[in-house]
Amino acid sequence: MPEQRILHAGLRERVTSAAQAAALIRPGETVAMSGFTGSGYPKAVPQALASHIEAAHARGEAFRINLLTGASTAPELDGALAQVDGLAMRMPFQSDPGARKRINAGALDYLDIHLSHVAQHVWFGFYNQIDTAVVEVAAILEDGSLVPTTSVGNNKTWLDLAQRVIIEVNQWQPVELLGMHDIYYGTALPPHRRPIPMTRGDERIGQTTLRCDPDKIAAVVLTDAPDRNSPFSPIDADSQRIAGHLIEFLQHEVARGRLPANLLPLQSGVGNIPNAVLAGLGASGLRDLEAYTEVIQDGMLDLLKSGVLRYASCTGFALSPAANEEFRRHLDFYRSRIVMRTQEISNHPEMVRRLGCIGMNGMIEADLYGNINSTHVMGSSIMNGIGGSGDFARNGFLSIFLSASTAKNGTISSIVPMVSHVDHTEHDVAVIVTEQGLADLRGLSPKQRAREVIAHCAHPDYRDALQDYFDRACRDSFGKHTPHLLPEALSWHQRWLDSGTMQAG
Repeated sequence: MPEQRILHAGLRERVTSAAQAAALIRPGETVAMSGFTGSGYPKAVPQALASHIEAAHARGEAFRINLLTGASTAPELDGALAQVDGLAMRMPFQSDPGARKRINAGALDYLDIHLSHVAQHVWFGFYNQIDTAVVEVAAILEDGSLVPTTSVGNNKTWLDLAQRVIIEVNQWQPVELLGMHDIYYGTALPPHRRPIPMTRGDERIGQTTLRCDPDKIAAVVLTDAPDRNSPFSPIDADSQRIAGHLIEFLQHEVARGRLPANLLPLQSGVGNIPNAVLAGLGASGLRDLEAYTEVIQDGMLDLLKSGVLRYASCTGFALSPAANEEFRRHLDFYRSRIVMRTQEISNHPEMVRRLGCIGMNGMIEADLYGNINSTHVMGSSIMNGIGGSGDFARNGFLSIFLSASTAKNGTISSIVPMVSHVDHTEHDVAVIVTEQGLADLRGLSPKQRAREVIAHCAHPDYRDALQDYFDRACRDSFGKHTPHLLPEALSWHQRWLDSGTMQAG
């Protein structure tokens, strides 16, 4: 019943249908929506908006919007709007196949920026004003404050800056989430900024709810629909080997005294390899670990439940159906061990550096000198986006990038002479790990790095070719500091485009 979820009498009177709420959004608007990695996104209004757009197009009318979110969302949002050609611009991170197809066809403008930059760039006025915000909540309290759901993302900024607000109250989201969030309202614009008053990842410096001027809330829509829950693939042998190399390295760092016995706060990207690393940590003997990250996935819930992980700080969830059920069944247990923050705090460079986070992220490819491409296939086709990896790579205590050494049944080498797109320069990369081994690049010159990467990370099918390229580059390149043969540096990528394999001959 709405009375149980909407306790503010005035806002209860603004309950309407998703179609009526979506009709408030006009062509050309900049619309900011909640959502982060498939959690906490609006479920009904985007689909109703897609229907309005489709009908407008059928009448020959132009109707597209600019869409801002926290990160990726789900088919009900990105997918629905992309399918009807309803998006003119999208930022800052996406993973929807339909949206990706339109981006790579040049039909949809995409702004791929660091997640920690999104809220502040909007505050700085770098983009259009936010016309409408559509934000999912679990409940509206008597004073009009909003109980966040399974992600926080940029919702605070959207609610603060939007001219008009539409709230979706999702009855599927547990009201018992109240108390898990820490919404910090102490940020300011330069030159009035002050230090973030937090020295531990489990500290609370804000409030448990979001606030919004009730006069700005034009519509409230009731929903009852689950988050996107995507199962993870079983951990394969390559992922296990990658996890093994990394955990051995971390244990070595502890033994050398460069890391404390409980490491430093962990940040982990989303995917099967990070899940394998988290599972390996659970069996490693390490204890009293901490996590300061943007996303909690299955492996972190397992570590919290086993007691290996003391707490986890995040801005959203990316859980499989089974893990989501575990979370909901034991919400009281997890609420005391998980802190959910705005992404401008979960990814804030100041906090990442102060806490000394260990960043563990995936990559598409790495080159001999440690430059990382985490976003583009063959240099020009976007996959998802940089997400928060750059926030942690540049500012963390350790920046670690993980990948299998080959892709596409061995036709692509993840270790190449020169990356076809640079997201993280060699200056921000400390460790590269594949199933073949681990290259510790700290304190090494470019040529020393290349020898480590070839010896420890390259697949045997490509190792000799990489060594041959490097040897000839050392002999024939224009400069000998970072040796490259410019006519050949990207020839592996062109070979794959021409023949379907990077292997020569």
